[in-house]
Amino acid sequence: MRGLHLTADLRGCAASRPVMTAPAVLRTACLAAVAGAGLTPVGELFHRFVPAAATDAAAPSGITGVVLLAESHLAVHTWPELEAATLDVYVCNFGGDNSARAEALLATLIDAFHPASVERHAVERGSAPVATAATVR
Repeated sequence: MRGLHLTADLRGCAASRPVMTAPAVLRTACLAAVAGAGLTPVGELFHRFVPAAATDAAAPSGITGVVLLAESHLAVHTWPELEAATLDVYVCNFGGDNSARAEALLATLIDAFHPASVERHAVERGSAPVATAATVR
């Protein structure tokens, strides 16, 4: 269950970049990044949202994309109207340490968006629990 969970909040991503609004482009970028990092895709779903009002039909709308990995998952959410995207990479380190692969995957995807700024976080998950009365199940 041990693993590395990486997140990145991207700002200043040009709404005109197809990776922000075209599911097929985002899918290709995600699957190429997964392959380049040496991770194993086992499923995927990419969904483009429609504008909330009919008058906004020409406005760019965002995408949510998920790639299920044998090692865990990748999730991407785009907000072209805010010029923002969020990335979420989690890899399990059950059979070996996949941390470098997670870092490579995240770096490749950040590059695909060309953000003006990036806020990154990393969490080591599933460290050996200490048995206490306060342990929640």
